[in-house]
Amino acid sequence: MINFQTSPDQYHHWKLAVDGTVATLSMDVQEDETLAEGYKLKLNSYDLGVDIELADAIQRIRFEHPEVKVVVVTSLKPRIFCAGANIYMLGTSSHAFKVNFCKFTNETRCAIEDDSHHSGRRYVAALNGTASGGGYELAIACDEIYLVDDGNSAVSLPEVPLLGVLPGTGGLTRLVDKRKIRRDRADVFSTLAEGLKGKRAKEWGLIDDSFPTSKFQESIDARAQEIVGTNGDSQPGVGIKLNPLQVEIKPAGLEYKYVNVILNREQRYADLTVRGPEANLPTTPDEIQKLGDSYWPLQAYRELDDALLYLRVNEPEIGLVCVRTAGNIDDVLAIDKTLTAHKDHWLVREITAFMARVLRRLDLTAKSFFAIVEPGSCFAGNLLELMLASDRSYMLNNADERVELALSELNHGALPMSNGLSRLQSRFLATPEKVEEILANTGRFDTEAAEEAGLITFAPDDLDWEDEIRVAIEERTSLSPDALTGMEASLRFAGPETMDTKIYGRLTAWQNWIFQRPNAVGEKGALSNYGKPTKAQFDFKRT
Repeated sequence: MINFQTSPDQYHHWKLAVDGTVATLSMDVQEDETLAEGYKLKLNSYDLGVDIELADAIQRIRFEHPEVKVVVVTSLKPRIFCAGANIYMLGTSSHAFKVNFCKFTNETRCAIEDDSHHSGRRYVAALNGTASGGGYELAIACDEIYLVDDGNSAVSLPEVPLLGVLPGTGGLTRLVDKRKIRRDRADVFSTLAEGLKGKRAKEWGLIDDSFPTSKFQESIDARAQEIVGTNGDSQPGVGIKLNPLQVEIKPAGLEYKYVNVILNREQRYADLTVRGPEANLPTTPDEIQKLGDSYWPLQAYRELDDALLYLRVNEPEIGLVCVRTAGNIDDVLAIDKTLTAHKDHWLVREITAFMARVLRRLDLTAKSFFAIVEPGSCFAGNLLELMLASDRSYMLNNADERVELALSELNHGALPMSNGLSRLQSRFLATPEKVEEILANTGRFDTEAAEEAGLITFAPDDLDWEDEIRVAIEERTSLSPDALTGMEASLRFAGPETMDTKIYGRLTAWQNWIFQRPNAVGEKGALSNYGKPTKAQFDFKRT
């Protein structure tokens, strides 16, 4: 079982140091501290365990160190920043693991960019040595890139010429969409195994600048202080500690305080229930600060995030997740009212941004999601987003048991999808005026009203309810998981394309396909023969 929880005192591969307004994240991968057997993490190459620590560090900087304005990402290894994802790890991993590994790693890169976008924190990649593959992809997730000019260090994306695959965490898309590298230059760079060094790399826009070895650290420090000086004078206050989540892992599921997962492995589906908040929760930032990480929106969504990651990596045969909620709608709406009223407070902003990231994690998870709305449900406000994120929804229609939905201010776009739209906007692309009508309704939607408004998919009555849910589950889990993954990824992101949707769409389609092709993973494929005396042999037919 892979555990996604960690903390700085448990890190093997990263060191986090905070000095006032500047944090330094130093990569120092211990080659024998691998997540699985059969490979060594040489040259600061990484596996999922390395990236779990990086994701945790970024999260902690946001919540525990709000005073930080600049994060310097560097390496403690001489003459090497990062060699990228470990090739032998990839070569010995299952196809499903490779794809989930790439997805999680890219979500971590997106978390860096999300921090820059929402919190104004700037990330500086201080490449004290060569950055290749995923190492350079980590660098281009940062706001600025500086490379040591020692006559040897270079940046490269060698996956196409060396491995017969693609950069797995958005490298190609970020080259042209984010750094806006000319297409012809990007073409050359992406097929040049040795990459480019200082002067040429700067000329082509692959880095922002290069400094000689003798002045490298001095120049990085000076740049960090320059950014601090121009990054506002706000003092957000003292951070809150992110304590370990308490979870009981049972043979048939997971039990957190607010999230419960029941695994129906024989039927290949899971029941996931999110319990709503208690009444009378804090209404001011000071009170929220005192509660810290036990404040319902933060704790419940941290638990949901952990559960989603567990299902992704540890339960590959679970193809369908039935999402339920339990609690009082008024309490959920009260939480959302507080978050909206204090949206400019640093902690509230971070909590809301985290909720949005968790919901995007659900959007990007290769499982089917059915929302089940029944008596006792509290699909309202932020929890209504769980229903809107689901592939379809079932809401009980029973005259004797009133079931309701409700919207809040957070449904107006505070929790956007990867396409930049709210889930309501994505749902009603053909009738955008309907979004305004729905948002203008400050009351509750019973089942008939929800169906008329187009908020739900089906509204079975009490006589058909159990049979319809059972048949829907059986039908869904009988379909090809590969076809469903492609179908869901194609349907979930209607509307405009963004850099994120391009990255994830291509990851789902191209990388998923290429990772299974003989030219990459066959007996004579490039990935299979990497590091061996044998040479890759390709089938050169284009398809």
